[in-house]
Amino acid sequence: DFKLRCLFHNARYWPPYCSSALSAGDPSNDPITFNTNLKGYPDRPGWLRYIQRTPHSDGVLYGSPTAEHIGKPTVIEITAYNRRTFETARHNLVINIKAAEEFPLPYQAEFYIKNMNVEEMLASEVLGDFLGAVKNVWQPERLNAINITSALDRGGRVPLPINNLKEGVYVMVGADVPFSSCLREVESPHNQLRCSQEMEPVISCDKKFRAQFHIDWCKISLVDINKVVPVYVTRPEPGTGILPEFGEYKPPSESLKSRDYFSDFLVTLAVPSAVALVLFFILGYTMCCRREGVEKRNMQTPDIQLVHHSSIQKSTKELRSMSKNREISWPLSTLPVFNPVSGEVVPPIHPDNYETTSMPLMQTQANLQNQITIPQQRPSGENLKTAVL
Repeated sequence: DFKLRCLFHNARYWPPYCSSALSAGDPSNDPITFNTNLKGYPDRPGWLRYIQRTPHSDGVLYGSPTAEHIGKPTVIEITAYNRRTFETARHNLVINIKAAEEFPLPYQAEFYIKNMNVEEMLASEVLGDFLGAVKNVWQPERLNAINITSALDRGGRVPLPINNLKEGVYVMVGADVPFSSCLREVESPHNQLRCSQEMEPVISCDKKFRAQFHIDWCKISLVDINKVVPVYVTRPEPGTGILPEFGEYKPPSESLKSRDYFSDFLVTLAVPSAVALVLFFILGYTMCCRREGVEKRNMQTPDIQLVHHSSIQKSTKELRSMSKNREISWPLSTLPVFNPVSGEVVPPIHPDNYETTSMPLMQTQANLQNQITIPQQRPSGENLKTAVL
């Protein structure tokens, strides 16, 4: 179960303003979410708004109907959903909109309050305090709230979650007397210049609001309905090329005739597949069965070109066969050398069967296995003696 409280702040004067607070009646403090919609429709009327910050907070319905809604009862269907026990409850709220008995309030002023959220301003005691402060400044006989709108609905930005910043709220009030001199101070050239420089204007009655409400005086709007020129929008008559209105759209009935989609299947799938298969066979025949062949190519090629091509092939084969049988030549250090004195051929230091992989880089006389004697030349008359290398 849940409680429903509706407060009509404007029961006598036009336009009426209504706010409803939806709160759960369960003392266990379960998280409850409210969904609101016009009965028989998926959403609410255009003039009615709804806000609920968290599942543990109250939901608020607020808005101001227009003249076209007079005499039309509005049934709002409210559904409460308990997120812990998964229980649901439903209630219908009937809003009856009637015309004001007296004339509308001709002087309307809209204030922008920076330190309030819309649900905080909709509380009866807070709104009463604000209207009392405005009445103290304006001194009217009749004063009433006409409209309350969140700054987010006017294109405002969501504030950062620091320093307890608020979204801001616009409050429009109406009275039956002209605006006071204090409210007119914002229209002075000095204050307009300060507003253009993003500076706060100097308002003498700001201290009467500052204790509870921080008003942005640069965004205040003063409207005198008596001086507003009404604009009548005449609907043009439909001319050539404009279809007449046929009323609301009526969907077709459920008794629809069955339809055979086999022909659509043939058109969309079978026909393109057949065309692709025919093209595949044509391409295969052209590439595989219509080849010229080697003989036809040789007949159409000049003899000189064939001879040249044949000689290149023969030379290539000969080079390949020669590369298979070639031997690696010995390095110069292994070839026989001549003794410059005697003219004898000196064999290489290492024979063919000598293992060179185990030979040290720096050879000495001790590890030299094969010693070769080279004759040395003596002076004339002396015998030759051998020197050991």
